[in-house]
Amino acid sequence: MQKKHPQWAWQWQTFFDDNRWLFADWIAPNTLEDFRGKDVLDCGCGGGQHITFTAPVARSVTGVDLNAVSCAATSTANLPNVRLVEADLAEMDLQRKFDIVYCIGVLHHTDDPDRTFANIARHCAPGGRVIVWVYSKEGNFLNRTLLEWLKRLILLRLPRNVNLVLAHILTTLLYLPIYTLYLLPLPFLPFYEYFQNWRKLGYRRNLLNVFDKLNAPQTHFITKERITRWLDPSQFTNISITPYKGVSWRGSGTVR
Repeated sequence: MQKKHPQWAWQWQTFFDDNRWLFADWIAPNTLEDFRGKDVLDCGCGGGQHITFTAPVARSVTGVDLNAVSCAATSTANLPNVRLVEADLAEMDLQRKFDIVYCIGVLHHTDDPDRTFANIARHCAPGGRVIVWVYSKEGNFLNRTLLEWLKRLILLRLPRNVNLVLAHILTTLLYLPIYTLYLLPLPFLPFYEYFQNWRKLGYRRNLLNVFDKLNAPQTHFITKERITRWLDPSQFTNISITPYKGVSWRGSGTVR
């Protein structure tokens, strides 16, 4: 059983992401229209922000989260076709299967991403679609080494309000290189593609990006080989695995 982490409830009480276009990027080549009339499972629903995108078109949405169901309940209170369940994604047994199962930005924060993926995929009906978005090992050298080391040594020991102040400082400082050096055609710079999104997002959403990196109690960085193994052709058809902004993988497949 995965341990509960109060960091996540605190984060989703403090932030909310309403950038529909970003969610659309993460689930591509699938689209929100693919959710129309479907029974959908949101695995790791957090504050419920993705449910607010999918529920208006889906027949039903079930959101599962171990740490922040109360936050999701607040943001989805006006959506009558939403059901929320507090459970560990690796252990849950919802006693039903869904047309679409998606897990966006969560698998890499679980204790065992392999086991967790297998369990969420088990909840998808034959002919249904499993959609995931995860941080990649490729392109994340600085995050994997320097930032994760600082988190274990210092950041996770600090009060969350202190980390929020640090996130404000880092976010503000990053604007200078992102709007100067990173405007030049220098694709070899670290996070060059990723910072293209930064210039499309508002300050509050960029702050969430930074704070999330400081706040996450654990992060696994997923290789292409690993996500390819998850979407095994013996179990899935219509498989799509594509990089996103040089720092993450989008993966989806139809259950055989």
